[in-house]
Amino acid sequence: MTFSTLYNNAKIATMTPDKPYGLIENGAVVISAGLIQWVGPEKYLPEEFRSLPGKNLEGRLLTPALIDCHTHLVYGGSRATEFELRLKGASYEEISRSGGGILSTVKATRTATEEELFTQSLPRFDALLAEGIGTVEIKSGYGLDLETEIKMLRVARKLGQERNVRVKTTFLGVHAIPPEFTSNADAYIDYVCKDVLPAVHADNLADAVDGFCENIAFSTKQISRVFDKARALGLPLKLHAEQLSNLGGAALAANYGALSADHLEYLDEAGVQAMAKSGTVAVLLPGAFYTLRETQFPPLKALHQAGVPIAIATDCNPGSSPMTSILLCVNMACTLFRMTPEEALSGVTRVAAQALGIGGEVGTIEVGKKAELALWNVDQPAELAYRIGDNPLEKMLVNANS
Repeated sequence: MTFSTLYNNAKIATMTPDKPYGLIENGAVVISAGLIQWVGPEKYLPEEFRSLPGKNLEGRLLTPALIDCHTHLVYGGSRATEFELRLKGASYEEISRSGGGILSTVKATRTATEEELFTQSLPRFDALLAEGIGTVEIKSGYGLDLETEIKMLRVARKLGQERNVRVKTTFLGVHAIPPEFTSNADAYIDYVCKDVLPAVHADNLADAVDGFCENIAFSTKQISRVFDKARALGLPLKLHAEQLSNLGGAALAANYGALSADHLEYLDEAGVQAMAKSGTVAVLLPGAFYTLRETQFPPLKALHQAGVPIAIATDCNPGSSPMTSILLCVNMACTLFRMTPEEALSGVTRVAAQALGIGGEVGTIEVGKKAELALWNVDQPAELAYRIGDNPLEKMLVNANS
């Protein structure tokens, strides 16, 4: 006989799209074998569950565990000096072209041992988890060679194992042109497609493949070559697109059926329509927008009108978004991008799960989905977006049958 647990007297934000927040007042949820077996108003609790000893949640808010669907949190070193340079007037592109930016992190990451990388990354990982997160996506991309890319992905997997939290790994080998291939980006693409990506796939270290389509990185033609190889290996696709300019990366990603296109400040109408047609999720990253003091806003109105699903994420990385707070990200999405609190919360639950291809498992509180839940000391869901610098998490209920 499977043991079941009843949680009652809860305000449940199921995050299903049928009504605001999918909210259930005076709700109850039954968990069995790590899955949600029943959820609804407590007064409608089926007879078969009424004899279960209830765990009174005292009117607190219950949501799906949050999801950070875009991070670069495994890296070596720091880029605080570049933060100072930007404040003195240097642009992100100027720093990058002078050997700073991503390449400075590549140098620090290459020289770090696997254990050093794990030790440096674990506090960042824990900071995210402390705010109700149950799934974290972690990208490589600070190695740009076979050995370091594999090292980063191994560390990402180890973080998930250490904390018993789902980590989705993404190979971002085409993040920047490494020093060994300066002025020869096409040769680097050859190397990635012939040597690095097949080795990463053979070791089962990547759940998806990403790239950086930008003037300071790679063209749509070069990204297409990597996408063709990834698709041949059966790996889902994602893309950093239209962050600093419009190269048509989002449309390219959509045409390949990518899970998501991320950043999107310079996204045009053609890109919006392509994403709407393919179902590609728009992942907005307010931390990078804030840190780089960007003034070009993502086209929220066009995305809304086209029905493109919108997720948000911390983009935790050492250069453009050294953020380890998903709740601050939710607040920023509202204050900077004028998203509603409900839309922002959906962006770190239901839509974030879609952006990682796991929408059938998590992201909402529905029968059959995994019991990965967060309990909050708040009266209403909007408080999760409203508060700044506060963490009202009471506890996580993950696979909770006791």
